[in-house]
Amino acid sequence: MVDRVLVTLDGAVRDADAPLLFADDIGVLRGDGVFETVLVRSGNPCAIEFHLGRLRRSAQALDLPEPELGRWREAVERAAKEWGTEREGVMRLVCTRGRDTELSGAKSTVTSGDLAAAVPVPTSYVLVLPVPERVQQARTDGVSVVTLSRGISVDLAQAAPWQLLGAKTLSYASNMAALRFAHRMGADDVIFTSTENRVLEGPRSSVVIVRDKQLITPPAKNGILPGVTQRALFVEAEKAGWKCEYKSLFTADLLTCDSIWMLSSITLAARVNSLDGLRMMAPDNVEEIIELVDRGVSRAGAIGDW
Repeated sequence: MVDRVLVTLDGAVRDADAPLLFADDIGVLRGDGVFETVLVRSGNPCAIEFHLGRLRRSAQALDLPEPELGRWREAVERAAKEWGTEREGVMRLVCTRGRDTELSGAKSTVTSGDLAAAVPVPTSYVLVLPVPERVQQARTDGVSVVTLSRGISVDLAQAAPWQLLGAKTLSYASNMAALRFAHRMGADDVIFTSTENRVLEGPRSSVVIVRDKQLITPPAKNGILPGVTQRALFVEAEKAGWKCEYKSLFTADLLTCDSIWMLSSITLAARVNSLDGLRMMAPDNVEEIIELVDRGVSRAGAIGDW
């Protein structure tokens, strides 16, 4: 049983212990690139078409070359096959802007719409690793959460698109800093809020609240990364008779709902069992929501729906 799998877009299975990146890779120097994190379950990459759709949209936001989705699919399939079916895995699809020395040699002036033409050959690969131990505990027991201000307005994403708030970029340092801060406070996770006290998202998850037979998540226009697992849940829940809405939420809404869920590609569904020190009781439909998420991510999805 392998503990790591590394596949490049030429379909080659690489030695995961051998160096792959150049020291001047812009993804390392500046966090300039995009990525996706995909759960591998029973040898299958979950909701892969949704992930590829989001990867493409993120690349467009960063003016990276259009991802060759056929080659990405082949690399994903090869990596999943190499990983096997015996256990879950964390699959990362990574695409950086390439080498800084090559970028320096690219044409210095470009016209509008030609920005991707000035990008050197991107660094692209698929990596599979074991699922962290924290994941099973979060799925089973839920997570304790603190609310932290992100210090931005919900209007920022539309007023300043260069902030890339709706893209899944490699620049995750502030998200990881927020999680470390939460851990020092004795919490497992974070829900970010805006300067207007609107609910945003988690450092690596989407926030969904439950009211009766209704699921609500904040809209992407508020500066939120569209969630793959959240989208998969909504597709499945609507089939089961749930009402699903994208709607702005205030922090007070977190205290008056039936339950709060942190949805992500690897943990999938983690119920918030404590919010800012206040215990959140488990509702009767916990198992139903978990089952809806499991069914939703088991489908590949359609890239055209992203």
